[in-house]
Amino acid sequence: MSTEPRTFEILLVPEHVVDGSDDDAIRSAVVAPTGQSGASGYPRYSGDGMVADIDPVTRTVQAILVDGAELDYGLKPVLRQGS
Repeated sequence: MSTEPRTFEILLVPEHVVDGSDDDAIRSAVVAPTGQSGASGYPRYSGDGMVADIDPVTRTVQAILVDGAELDYGLKPVLRQGS
């Protein structure tokens, strides 16, 4: 039985924000596994205009595209476990 979450929520928050709460997010997306690995070698998750390579063990975003483009400077992805 896999312990990897089926979904994650990605919050995009300004880099100067320390905790990355829901109130600080300028955008969020729930992403689900695509069954593919990204260029980083980690599983790829997709949804709501975001595509991310996520390390499910450390729960970190290794690569991310937002609406097909790289993440704007000054923003960071904060990962929340979904279901």
